[in-house]
Amino acid sequence: MGMTFRKFRLEDYDRVMELWQLCGLPLKPRGRDSREEISRQLEKPQVIFLVAEAEDRIVGTVLATHDGRKGWINRLAVDPAYRRKGLAQMLVRLAEEELEKAGLKMFAALIEEDNQASIRLFEKLGYEFHPEIKYFTRKKSSDV
Repeated sequence: MGMTFRKFRLEDYDRVMELWQLCGLPLKPRGRDSREEISRQLEKPQVIFLVAEAEDRIVGTVLATHDGRKGWINRLAVDPAYRRKGLAQMLVRLAEEELEKAGLKMFAALIEEDNQASIRLFEKLGYEFHPEIKYFTRKKSSDV
């Protein structure tokens, strides 16, 4: 498949936004997904943003973050033409490795109920579902 994995660079931004849109990820281009906001996030040591490239295209992403206690797997996306080849699994494992280097030993992912493909993937990777947890957010803006 000729796949390479590397850290995200700001010049990847437009290609990553196209991939996220193709994959149906909810986008906040004037908020947390803006070029400026992603650039700001990348300056933080607890942000790990990886991309997979094949045939000079970005075909996968994973954004891992941590709070010092727990690592979070976010923005996992794989181009539909590259699915069912183990790419998502590889991206998660690479993110986990990077989080382990930062001293983390526990990883988590928030997955929407209707995202059955991601639910199956994380179950396959040994993640445990916690139905008793209720997730709350408070946003200063709808673009966050």
